[in-house]
Amino acid sequence: MGLDILVITDNFEQIVNGHVNEYTDVSNEHSLSRTFCDFMCRRVIVEHTPELDQIGNITGVDIIPFYDMEAYPDQEGLEFFLETAESEEERMQILAEAETDKAKVSNNIDLILQILSVLIERLSTIDNLPDLLLETDVDTLNNATYFADFNIDKGEGYIGNNFGQDLRNFKRFLEYAKLHGSNTVWFEYN
Repeated sequence: MGLDILVITDNFEQIVNGHVNEYTDVSNEHSLSRTFCDFMCRRVIVEHTPELDQIGNITGVDIIPFYDMEAYPDQEGLEFFLETAESEEERMQILAEAETDKAKVSNNIDLILQILSVLIERLSTIDNLPDLLLETDVDTLNNATYFADFNIDKGEGYIGNNFGQDLRNFKRFLEYAKLHGSNTVWFEYN
């Protein structure tokens, strides 16, 4: 068992349930690896600049919207924080922060698609991405493998994906979601 990352949309249930056969046929082309999950969690794990931030600097791409997607409050987590709040004032603060976090990603699908397109385009021309990243004592990503061979899909579904495949899968899912009426996307961990 491990931690997974999912891309959720404002109409996720409709996409998955309303188009079950179609979605099942393409779900392997939409899945993100557990390594991508670790990649997104790096800023709370490492003391150096996380790899996502480094890649943003290397490519000149603003990656803050990815972090905004992480901050989107899931209902279960929000309920937990509200139940454990010690005062009405604290509950109101939690709700206000949740609304602010939701507003940051509202109608963001086109922005995220644009960011993914630019990242994929720029990273596809870099042959030595692992060499450009800072060395780390906490290499849970296996940088030399995960960031290598960007233009080659190495995994099956989400097992064994490299960074390039994860970004392409992410983009394909958003294109699929947009085609089916999605406007807002965020990350959920489970």
